[in-house]
Amino acid sequence: MATIRILPPQKRITCILPHGIALDVLQRLKDEKGIIEAHMNSARGMGKLTPLAHRGVGEQTEKDIVNVVVSAAEADEIFEYLYDAARINRPHGGLIYMTALGHTTPFVLPDLPQQQPGPLPAD
Repeated sequence: MATIRILPPQKRITCILPHGIALDVLQRLKDEKGIIEAHMNSARGMGKLTPLAHRGVGEQTEKDIVNVVVSAAEADEIFEYLYDAARINRPHGGLIYMTALGHTTPFVLPDLPQQQPGPLPAD
């Protein structure tokens, strides 16, 4: 039976951003900080002071959600970097928060045999 390797303490940084910003933030995170342990997804929501709030309940806008897992030692630096890179300090710029993770393990894909290119199956 294989043993599970537990990583040193990690933190998750979550950014909730206006739609269309996350891909650029993830690209900058990879290019400038070398971090590839991140993902994004979309959601719909409305804040209390959003430009659409005066229209009433039910008006929602699409949001990008970015999650990044980093070591506890570099978490404050990456948090500050994301705050600036995503421009969260501007009006309606989103929000960012950080949480400690209990235990994390590396995700490693198994070695797979090389597939030989062949003809595509006929329909």
